[in-house]
Amino acid sequence: MVATTSTGRDGWSSRSAFILAAIGSAVGLGNLVRFPAEAGANGGGAFVLFYILCIVLIGLPVLLSETLIGRHGQAAAPESYRKVAEESGASKSWELVATLGVLSAFLVLSFYCVLGGWVLYYMYLFVADLIATGVSGPAFDGMSFEAVDALFPAMIANGPVTVVLNLIFLAITLFFVARGVSGGIEKVAVYLMPLFFVLLVGITIYSLIGGASQETFDYLFTFEPEKLTGEVMLAAVGQAFFSLSLGVAGMVTYGAYVSREVNLAGTSAIIGAADTSVALVAGLCIFPIVIAAGLTPNGGLGLMFQTLPHAFQEIPFGSLIGLAFFIMVGFAALTSSVALMEVPSAWVIDQFRLPRPAAVLLVTALAAVFGTLSALSTGMLSGFHPLGFLPMFEGLGFLDTLDTLTSKLTMPIGALFTAVFIGWIADKRLVDSENGLSGGLHYLWRFLVRWFCPLALLLILLGGIFPDRAAQLFAALGGGEVQSAEVAE
Repeated sequence: MVATTSTGRDGWSSRSAFILAAIGSAVGLGNLVRFPAEAGANGGGAFVLFYILCIVLIGLPVLLSETLIGRHGQAAAPESYRKVAEESGASKSWELVATLGVLSAFLVLSFYCVLGGWVLYYMYLFVADLIATGVSGPAFDGMSFEAVDALFPAMIANGPVTVVLNLIFLAITLFFVARGVSGGIEKVAVYLMPLFFVLLVGITIYSLIGGASQETFDYLFTFEPEKLTGEVMLAAVGQAFFSLSLGVAGMVTYGAYVSREVNLAGTSAIIGAADTSVALVAGLCIFPIVIAAGLTPNGGLGLMFQTLPHAFQEIPFGSLIGLAFFIMVGFAALTSSVALMEVPSAWVIDQFRLPRPAAVLLVTALAAVFGTLSALSTGMLSGFHPLGFLPMFEGLGFLDTLDTLTSKLTMPIGALFTAVFIGWIADKRLVDSENGLSGGLHYLWRFLVRWFCPLALLLILLGGIFPDRAAQLFAALGGGEVQSAEVAE
């Protein structure tokens, strides 16, 4: 059944479909890789506690703000901003905030599918290993530590392989987005997200039973106040922001497909709780195996593509568990890439009145160009630094440039101005009619989105550009000490 919104647009068939799609949009590599790595590098329990606090005080208010703009506008993100601005007697130029979000989503899509291609490659490695060694054996049996460690750098240095993998992942994403909201995007979320949760819970149970469970619980949930430094607080604020995929107009776009009967406050709380739960469970999934193998649970992408394969070498059923893990990661990566592709595709459909398949194909073709440059930037184009003349981008290849540009500049700016727009510019009656809040929660949300969120997002922006100064400011606000360390990427 094809569902439609009040304006006749293709929309979600049910509230649960919207929730699953929104969770799929938020849950991605940031939850499964970045959160455990950030927790591992930033004090464990102190980081986790401050992260949860930031989700509640920053993530959820901005998430609700983005969704209500989309639901009221019932259009692509810039048009939705324009409609809310016009009805509030404000300048139509506020649509530029959403245009920046559309650009951010496109740029993230361009390198995110490269990472998705890497996940496909490791799925292939574990399938081949499973066939060679059998179900019950450890992963990569007979291979040395150095040989397994070398798999990742060898892959990313192989330009033709990474380009093809990126194109395959883009094509899979294209297939679902081109089929529409209810016929494609919703389907991938409704079917893959439950499977994702089954795999996550199953692997976590195996990991806790067979791994260093007590050490993991102590590490993640023991709060030591002295570890709550300025760097840790800044890292936690940044992780809370990126975990919910704020600032890429994703929830504005998805909100446009939500019916008027859905309570946005309640659904936003469910989305935030699910996203946070996945991040916490990911730590319980990964850390017991890694710690039991005597390895260090940090290192960003190296945690997934190097540390974990080593850990799978040390456990029974390592090949099977490794394959299940990367299938799970692939599901999360796909639901996120679908959301990222839908943002610019919806804009192209509205702006140029193109049929959906043509619009999605155009976005995919452009993303393939940027993605090819990103894929080659870890190999034959490693010496190409497009913005290397700027201190912030010095020495960064094309992929890392896109990552830094979006995560440290365009996304925080977009989220910051969204909070300002809803808190100060948008008509209060319009906002109140959409947000689904009442009583004390309504006044708390108004305070957070008007005052607290803009300040916190400004600090995130400052932290990306001047990490040491931002960490000092956080430490001063929290009464903590500052160590001379860079914020973990």
